[in-house]
Amino acid sequence: MTISSPSLLAFSVCLLVFFYGSLAQLGYDQSQGRSPWHSQHGFRGQRACRFERLSTLEFMQRIESEAGYTEYLQESNEQLQCAGISASRRVIEPQGLTLPSYSNAPRLVYIVRGRGLTGTIFPGCPETYQSFQHPMEHQMEEGGSLREKFRDEHQKIHRFREGDILALPAGVAHWCYNDGDSPVIAVTVFDTSNNANQLDARHREFLLAGRHQRQGQKFPSEGLGESEERRSMSGMNILSGFDVQMLAEALGVSNEMVRKLQGQNDQRGEIVRVRRGLHMMRPARMQESQPQQNDEDPEAEEEQPESNGLDETFCNMKTRANINDPSLADVYNPHAGRITNLNSQKLSILNIVQMSANRVVLYRNATLTPYWNINAHSLMYVTSREAGRVQIVDNRGRTAFDGELYQGQVLIIPQHYAVVKRAERGRFSWVSFNTNSNAMVSQMAGKASIFRGMPVDVLTNAYRLSREEARMLKFNRGNEMSIFASRFGRGSSSE
Repeated sequence: MTISSPSLLAFSVCLLVFFYGSLAQLGYDQSQGRSPWHSQHGFRGQRACRFERLSTLEFMQRIESEAGYTEYLQESNEQLQCAGISASRRVIEPQGLTLPSYSNAPRLVYIVRGRGLTGTIFPGCPETYQSFQHPMEHQMEEGGSLREKFRDEHQKIHRFREGDILALPAGVAHWCYNDGDSPVIAVTVFDTSNNANQLDARHREFLLAGRHQRQGQKFPSEGLGESEERRSMSGMNILSGFDVQMLAEALGVSNEMVRKLQGQNDQRGEIVRVRRGLHMMRPARMQESQPQQNDEDPEAEEEQPESNGLDETFCNMKTRANINDPSLADVYNPHAGRITNLNSQKLSILNIVQMSANRVVLYRNATLTPYWNINAHSLMYVTSREAGRVQIVDNRGRTAFDGELYQGQVLIIPQHYAVVKRAERGRFSWVSFNTNSNAMVSQMAGKASIFRGMPVDVLTNAYRLSREEARMLKFNRGNEMSIFASRFGRGSSSE
């Protein structure tokens, strides 16, 4: 059978319309031609944005589940509200399954520890994982009758591991499962003021199964906003609000099954235990039994489909990338540390999510160049056991924060505020979540810095320096970029 050119052209046009329509539904519109210098955030107003004094934040509010728990930062915190950010930390025990859900805001998930499987169900994409058998193949039931074997099909499943960033657009259903032998720890940051969220400024999680537990919640005595946050973190799944008969008719199932779907008597929470393990179609882990060299991805082949001569399609977009692998560092100083950036140039789905991330490791006594965020707010999550010192300065030259950060603590870094970070007693590392898909910084020292870009005479007159002092300010760091070793002692570079 041959296909005429007009028919092929019409089919191609329809395919493109569907593809770009799906992207538009998820908040990505190439036609707007947004500049990378601009944030996707909406401005909340001067009254709401008071960053005079910044403070560290910790995950204090906890919701227990059968196979783990979820901790939250208090959303009523003024720093979080002004930055338009919400965050949670989830611990999933072995054989724990996080029930399918979706959120009103796009999010990035950083896997602090552990490994497992995850699925993201994109609307309009085919179920490419399918089980096949001969059409006439049957299996024997207990009563002696024959019935056709059950055939399953579902969208693609991905494996995640420690150091991975998972990108999840707003409104897209998602689940994950811990198939390892140790707990999975994952930190999630939601960009609630992203243009994709037109609901309200609060993070809302829509459960498709189960229910939020009401017990096990720990709330600090903040007074205002406590009861509101408690209500927002508890409740049933979205199916529970429908009429039983109407939902049964829509799904083509019995009323009894609908009551199970609504989870009316389900007390397991949002992370449930799979007693006999989760059985589903997934690619064989060919390299699982082989030792990994240079921290390579054991599922790299799965994430790189064969090229068909077209640009990467929406349904085949990668949803994860690793930022722990030292060989992937963008900036490396053997005496000071490394920086690994993850933006939409490396992971195209971040064009939809409109967020980015980076991981920084500073060796002992090393310093990150003073800088400011050009087009994004940033949430900094400390991952190292050793503490580090951070200073933040506002537009009036006042110190908004000066203190040490410890493992598990969070700090909001507002757009344009000047920052300097230093490792002191040992290695200091963190992950930053940024509210722009291509977050940019302006560095104040080293190569490619603002001082390096200014003429000596400008520095001389601006700071009342001699020409020799101005040249020292400009060139004293030589070709070092972003991270600097201590002038009083070399840092340790051992991994």
